[in-house]
Amino acid sequence: MSHFSRFSFVAFGIFAGLAAARAQLPATTVGIFEGHQDIGTPFHAGSADYNSANGTYKITGGGSNIWFANDSFHYAWKKVSGDASLDADIAFAGSGGDPHRKACLMVRQSLDADSAYADVAFHGNGLTSLQFRENKGDATHEIQANVSGPRRVRIEKRGNYVTLSVADTGVELHPSGACDRITFQEPFYIGLGVCSHNNSVSEQADFSNVDLREGPVPASPPMSTLETIAIASTDRRVVYCTSNHIEAPNWSHDGSNFFFNSRGHIYRLSAAGGEPQLVDTGSARQCNNDHGLSPDGTLLAISDSTQGGKSLIYILPAVGGTPARITPIGPSYWHGWSPDGKTLAFCGQRNGEFDIYTAPAAGGPETRLTTAIGKDDGPEYSPDGQFIYFNSERTGQMQIWRMHPDGSQQEQITSDEYNNWFPHPSPNGRWIVFLSYGKDVKDHPGGKDVLLRIMPSGGGPIRVLAKLFGGQGTINVPSWSPDSRNIAFVSYSPP
Repeated sequence: MSHFSRFSFVAFGIFAGLAAARAQLPATTVGIFEGHQDIGTPFHAGSADYNSANGTYKITGGGSNIWFANDSFHYAWKKVSGDASLDADIAFAGSGGDPHRKACLMVRQSLDADSAYADVAFHGNGLTSLQFRENKGDATHEIQANVSGPRRVRIEKRGNYVTLSVADTGVELHPSGACDRITFQEPFYIGLGVCSHNNSVSEQADFSNVDLREGPVPASPPMSTLETIAIASTDRRVVYCTSNHIEAPNWSHDGSNFFFNSRGHIYRLSAAGGEPQLVDTGSARQCNNDHGLSPDGTLLAISDSTQGGKSLIYILPAVGGTPARITPIGPSYWHGWSPDGKTLAFCGQRNGEFDIYTAPAAGGPETRLTTAIGKDDGPEYSPDGQFIYFNSERTGQMQIWRMHPDGSQQEQITSDEYNNWFPHPSPNGRWIVFLSYGKDVKDHPGGKDVLLRIMPSGGGPIRVLAKLFGGQGTINVPSWSPDSRNIAFVSYSPP
């Protein structure tokens, strides 16, 4: 070892020791907060100051990041229990810092560097996201809001959910759609944090009009949020958030648009966000959440109950047009299209039993594929056409099954403590994503704590992609991105 490298090693050890000791210094009250201190080991000591004349907090922090499994930043905090919310206007002092520097409103289980936490992270480049580490030492994940650089932000902890609200100038705070289910043990910490994202420098942010409220947090108005989630990282992005009830996004085969239903109609929305556009479905004005595109993307199958009050399946051009009726009997709910585009798979109720059926896409007699006692639902073809995946409660609990397209060799592929619904094979054939309810939840209602889960298509370990408030309308229909990297789904605001 050279003299230089030995010196660097010793200097680093001294720095780490000083930083660790600094983090243990007694707390100092600042404004409404009981204490402030460095979390982790920033190279430069942080600080927190309160200007009582204008009610502004100046937080200065260094640190490499608030991410991965350990954090490094400066934090002004108050210990609380129960529900709480924290609002503030945020502005960085100066320009030109690291685009990923962060000014945060944070709920944190402890002052350890690897603590569970959730925060509203306002980045130097305007990115605003809800970040969270569910358990001590876990990796951090995020839900990116679809707004950049909002004037004001809020973090709310209500029950087991944490949400992000935003506001621009002249607009009231409103839900961004970013919401995660995470459990904090009481008491926990809530406060303000700054991380420079460059451990060799410090950054300062001003938090003004700070409003910390403890106690019951009023429920937000009902909101629906169309999100995407990357299956590799499980990070999420809000595409569209609305007070209208929306359901069941399909991802167009070119990746440019989503299709979803709302208030009996079908809408098209750019994958980049914006405002949805009504799709002309002619006389079909009671569309439900069972719809999807043909393999070539030119046709749209819908399920609609305008005629006679029972859901029937129709096909129309994806750009809109006159619907052609396919199923003569109802209720029938579309779920899958064969890879060659010639056959539809659907769930139909006949003589009080829900079973899986197929029918020619051009119209013709239906073929019953399942006959077991108990509900069978959610049929969808594998991309190679070798299987139809579906969910069945024939064993007493809803689980994922598959069979050949003629109904032969029906086999169960999940068997666990959940009720599992709506299996969706990925376009590359490698994965199955599905919706999971608790074992005590019958059928597939909305307004429940649910999981999005994923497993290899040939069987294997199941992992959780997301915990959310949803159920009916979340992921009823095919919603993979064409490259098999992302899933689209709808979450709903918790009560």
